[in-house]
Order: sequence, then C-alpha cells, then structure tokens
Amino acid sequence: MNETQKQEAKFRQMTETPVERLVCRMAVPTIISMMITTFYNMADTFFVGRIGTSATAAVGIIFSLMAIIQAIGFFFGQGSGNYISRRMGAQDAEAASRMAATGFFSALIAGGIISVLGFCFLTPLARLLGATDTILPYAEDYMRYILLGTPYMMASLVLNNQLRLQGNAFYAMIGLVSGGVLNIGLDPLLIFGAGMGISGAALATILSQLASFCILLAGCNRKGTLPIRIRKFSPSLARYRAIMGGGLPSLGRQGLASVATVCLNVAAGPYGDSAIAAMSIVMRITNFSGSALLGFGQGFQPVCGFNYGAKRYDRVKRAFWFCIRVAAVAMTALAVVEFIFAPDIIALFRADDAELLAVGAQALRFQCISFPLLGWIILCNMILQNLGKTVRASVLAVARQGMFFLPLILILPAHFGLLGVEMCQAVSDALAFVLAIPLGRSILKELDAGPPQAAIKPPAP
Repeated sequence: MNETQKQEAKFRQMTETPVERLVCRMAVPTIISMMITTFYNMADTFFVGRIGTSATAAVGIIFSLMAIIQAIGFFFGQGSGNYISRRMGAQDAEAASRMAATGFFSALIAGGIISVLGFCFLTPLARLLGATDTILPYAEDYMRYILLGTPYMMASLVLNNQLRLQGNAFYAMIGLVSGGVLNIGLDPLLIFGAGMGISGAALATILSQLASFCILLAGCNRKGTLPIRIRKFSPSLARYRAIMGGGLPSLGRQGLASVATVCLNVAAGPYGDSAIAAMSIVMRITNFSGSALLGFGQGFQPVCGFNYGAKRYDRVKRAFWFCIRVAAVAMTALAVVEFIFAPDIIALFRADDAELLAVGAQALRFQCISFPLLGWIILCNMILQNLGKTVRASVLAVARQGMFFLPLILILPAHFGLLGVEMCQAVSDALAFVLAIPLGRSILKELDAGPPQAAIKPPAP
C-alpha cells in the first residue's frame, strides 16, 4: 500500500466509522497517555516527599516552570496539529507535511532559547516562581536538570499532539507510556540508590522525556503518519498565523496555569512550607483526576478535525454530545470517591505532617465539588480550538486560570485567609462553567448552519 492509499484509508476510517466507536478507539491510547504522564509527575512528588516538606514544595514551585514549557510546546503542537487534522480531512497531505516540520523545528529552537535564558537567571527565576529561603536550594537543584531537557521536552509535546491529531494516538501513547514507566523506575534509583536527592528526581524526568522523544520521533516514520523532514521546514508568516490560530488557546491556558501556580504558591507562602506543599500535592492529584477527561477529549479532537475538514458537521456534533455525556458521568463518580477519601489520598504523599494533611484534604474536597463541571468547560474549549475559533477558544482557555483565578487568589485569601487559598480553584471553575455555556452553544449553532469555507482555507505555500 503506497502513501496515497494509506492516507485514503485513514480518511475513510475517520469519516465513516460510527463516531461513538471512533472516539473511544481514539481515546483509549490518549487516556492512557495522559494518565501515565500525570502519574509520573505524581511519582516525583511521592518520592520527593520522603526527603522533606521543603523538597515537596520545591517540586510544586518548579511545576510552574514546567507549565511554561508545556504551554509553548502545546502552542506549537496544537497549533500545527489542528491544522494538520483539517488539511488531512481535506486530503491535502503536502500542506499538512510542511506544517508538521514547521511546528516541530520551531518548538526545538524555542526550547533552546528558554534553556539558555533559564541558566542565565536561575536564582531570580526560582524566587519569581515563589521559592522561599528554605525551598530555594531544592528548587535550584531541580530546575537545572529541567532546563537541560527543555528543547526536546518541548519538541516531544509537538510530536505527541501531531500524532494524536492525525488519528495515530497509539504511537503517541507508546512514547509517553514508555517514558512514564522509565521515570517511575528511575525516581527511587536516582533519589535514594544514587543518593542524588531531589536532583535525582529531576534527572529521572529529563531522561524519561528523552526516551519519549526518541520513540515519538520514530513513530512519525510509521505507516499512516506524516514524517518529520528538515527539508519540509517552511517557516512563513502564513504558517505561523495558522499555528497561532490553533495554538493560542493552549498557550493562554497553559501559560496562565503557570502564572496561577506561582500566585497560588505566593498566596500559600504566609502559611508556611506545609501549606505550599499541600497545595502542590492537591494540584498533582487534581491533574491526575482530570487526565482521563483530557485524554477522552483528545480522542474527540482528531474525529472533530477530520470531519470538519470533510464537511461532515453532523458527525462533529454527534461526537461532541457523546463526549459530554460520558464526561459528566465519569467526573461525578470520581468527585464522590475523592471527596470521601480525601484525607487518605493526601496521606499517601506525606502522612507525618498534620498541617499538610489538614490543608490538603480540605482543598481537595473543594476541588471535587467542581469536578462535574469540567467536562463541559474542557470539551467546549477543545471543539472551539479544533475548529479554529481562536478568539472564543482563547477567552475560554484563559478563564479558569486567568480571568477568574487570578483576581480570586487576591480577593479570597484577603477575606478568608487560608480557606480562601483552598477554595480558589473550585470557585474559578464554577465561573468558567457559566462562561462556557454560551460559548459552547454558539459553535453548535454554527455547525447547524454550516461554517464558512474560510474557516478551513489553507495558508499559502
């Protein structure tokens, strides 16, 4: 089977298979990928928690730097990947291939720049991220290794998104799962066996990310995928405009997640290292809890992009409502379980700090209240972004961690103290849900009417 026949077979699969079965098929590897990725982030917190409370807090501090890395990686990955998905739906493989190379190499270059700047301003950066005097040495040790791996960590995110949005989530899953398993194995070996402490956790992270990068790059050369070729690297204003259209919401969402984490650390700072560590643990737990939802939504995205490009708007809507129903049931069940067992879950990470346990359990229970709302927020954001509705997607993307969270993290602690810190994210999620209702309805109405052809017009060669 030649390359043209492979692409035609992929097109038929994505536009003719019943959407419920297709979404589930696409979602299984992405759910596994997301859960493994967030699980090995939790593994860092779990093993570092054996070092001490300040070290645990340092991992939370550097998480905001990793969120910046992820933001830029997702900007290039989602921006190029969403475009690739639509062009493959329109059966334009050449334009898709050029965008794949442009997104990948642009991320690699951007990662190198961030790495150099990070090393030049290591201590000021750690302070800016919220490190206290007791946390600073741990934060600097962890950050040095993360900065070394930044270029290929960022490029890995591009490859993952491009593979997934081509409908080849299995290859993306293999890369991420392999890295996750390696990280979980290396953590105790390097932290305790080699006596590296928190530096061992960081080294385990970048080594596992390197393994993922190599596997993902190899996956791009398998059948039915677009290979990454340097000769296809075609930077142009039109292509970067297309990347911005599909990637700006991700940049806003992930970038503000980093800013929100810094503000959360600063707000928790007056209550001690235990409070910072507790909020770091809760953040990792809620990220893990939402990872299955994100994976399920990512299974929806290639179905959405292909069928939008093929002008099968009825299939886009049907897939969207199927995902909404599944997400509502799953997140409600998860919320009930975690609300009941919140103290036991927090104790898994650090059981000998009573203050950390109390703060973490209460914050997690607040977060559980908003879990059932996340399906609508996230899936509305995904469909808007996937279909190139940049303004609306960006507004919704920045709502949770920016438009609502940032003012609330200033207002609520001033009135309610530590309780305000604990409830801030849940209140922000509730407000984001209210905003998502009209935005979601607007795109569904447009699909009923049939979107304009300009929405899927390719950039100039």
